[in-house]
Amino acid sequence: MHVTLTINDTKHHLELDPRVTLLDAIRHHAGLTGTKKGCDHGQCGACTVMVNGRRINSCLSLAVMHDGDAITTIEGLGTPEALSPLQAAFIETDGFQCGYCTPGQICSATAMLEEIRAGWPSHVSETLDGPALPTEAEIAERMSGNLCRCSAYPNIIAAIRLAAAEREDAA
Repeated sequence: MHVTLTINDTKHHLELDPRVTLLDAIRHHAGLTGTKKGCDHGQCGACTVMVNGRRINSCLSLAVMHDGDAITTIEGLGTPEALSPLQAAFIETDGFQCGYCTPGQICSATAMLEEIRAGWPSHVSETLDGPALPTEAEIAERMSGNLCRCSAYPNIIAAIRLAAAEREDAA
């Protein structure tokens, strides 16, 4: 089946079996290996990418469902020469140990900060109609779908809070 995936602003014209997951299309057909396969069951978040600005577990989604969507992977957020604010914050706070979950953590956190900015409440938000703030509890709740087997959570939260503070200072 012919599918055109727009990944990091580049169109990839692919012939895929309709059963190929978005994760496998990204890694094995488009050649972008930053997105990781962890559990392959949607439970760890290592495969998190953004589709049209929303974070998803790419292992649970079929590639054919995303024909024409805007897909962003870790490679699309920044480069070694021009890191995204979250990538820089992860380095500054040592928000990783082995690094395997880091691409999914950063993609998820990027979308999560946009959710907070848009005022979307979470289970721990104080109100449903007020602004959400990037508190430790708010970040932990919103990032609960991204696991780190090395338990670098305190530094991951510190990185997200640092990037959120820098974003607010720049606004």
